[in-house]
Amino acid sequence: MAPIPKRGTVAVTGAAGFLGGWVVRGLLDEGYRVRACVRDPDDPARTDFLKAMPGYASGRLTLHGADLDNPGCFDEIFKGCHGVAHISHISGYSDPYYMRRTCDHIIASVNGSGSVTRVVVTSSVAAVISEMDLQEIIRRPVFYEDRYPDELNPKRTPERGQGYSMAKLIAERAFAEAAAQSGDWDAITCCPGDNVGPILSAHQKDMGPWQHNIETMLLGDYRQTDAYRPWMTVDVRDDAKCHIRLLESSEVRNGERYIAWSTDSRNVEAICADIDRLLPELGHDTPQVIDPFPERIQAREAEFRSIWAKAELRNDRIRAVTAVTFRPLDDSIRDCVESLIAIAKVRPKQRARAAAPV
Repeated sequence: MAPIPKRGTVAVTGAAGFLGGWVVRGLLDEGYRVRACVRDPDDPARTDFLKAMPGYASGRLTLHGADLDNPGCFDEIFKGCHGVAHISHISGYSDPYYMRRTCDHIIASVNGSGSVTRVVVTSSVAAVISEMDLQEIIRRPVFYEDRYPDELNPKRTPERGQGYSMAKLIAERAFAEAAAQSGDWDAITCCPGDNVGPILSAHQKDMGPWQHNIETMLLGDYRQTDAYRPWMTVDVRDDAKCHIRLLESSEVRNGERYIAWSTDSRNVEAICADIDRLLPELGHDTPQVIDPFPERIQAREAEFRSIWAKAELRNDRIRAVTAVTFRPLDDSIRDCVESLIAIAKVRPKQRARAAAPV
C-alpha cells in the first residue's frame, strides 16, 4: 500500500506515554494533523503537556478518550485518518488470548475506517532477543530483524517472564496477517531498543523502565539488570522519528519489521557513573549497584556478561529506509537527567561537601 501523505492525519495510541508523546510532537513539528488517543483526556497530570503543544491551540492536535480494553473505542477516531501509530501498552502481558482479542478490535477499527493505509505497530527488541536460554545468543549472536527468540523452548511462558515478548510477537503477526487479508492497508513493525532520553511530562518518569532506572540512580538506589544484560539503547526522540519515517516510507512492505536502536550498549553501572561524568555540576553521589539475584546467579555474572558481549547489534535496515541518524547515548543520558530534574522535580542525592577551612 501507499505511504501516508505528508501533512496527513495520524492517530497515535498511547499518546500520553514516553514514546507516544514524542511521536505526537514530531508529527506536529512536521505539519501533520494528530489525533492523540489517551485513556482520559481530562486527566491533567497526563495530558496537560499535550494541551500545551502549539498544535492543540490551533486545533491541529485533538485529544480522544480510548480505553484499549473497550472494543470499538477507536471506530470513530480512525475514520478519516491516513495512518495509525499504535504505540499503546495493554493492561497486562500474562494472557495471550487477551492480547489477541485487543489486537482484533483495533484491527476492526482500522478496517472500518475506510481511510487508513498504514499502521506502524510498536513491538520491542524483546521480540528479537528475549531468550530463556542464553546459549541461543552464543549460537545466534547477530541481533537483526530476522532473528526471533527460540519460541519452542518449553520455558518460554508468561509465568517465566516471557509474556511481554510473546505478546509483542502476537501483535506483530496479527496486524500483518490482517493487513494482508484486507489488501487496503499495510502493517509495519518497529522494534525499539531501550528508550532513553528526555521526558515531556512528570508522569512519564514512571512510564518505562529506563527513565525510571535513571531516576532511581539519581536518588541513590539502583539495581542490576536481569541476566546482567547491558542496556541496548535508542534515544526516544530518534525512536519517534523512526515511527514517523516508517509511516511515510515507500520502501517498506507489509509484514516487515525494523529495529530502532543506535547499536550503543552499556552496562548499568557505567550508565550510573555517566551521570557524574556528563553533569559534574550536580555533585551526584554515585551509588553502588544493588544485586538482588540469588548467590547461584551472582556466581555466573562473568559468564552472562561474556555472552552478552558477543552479541552484534545491527540497525542497517532502518537506517536504509528512514535515513535516521541516531544520537550518541551520552546525549540521551544527559538530556534524560536534566528533564527529570526540571520537569519531574527529581532531587539528586549529592555528595557530602567538604567542610570549609576555618
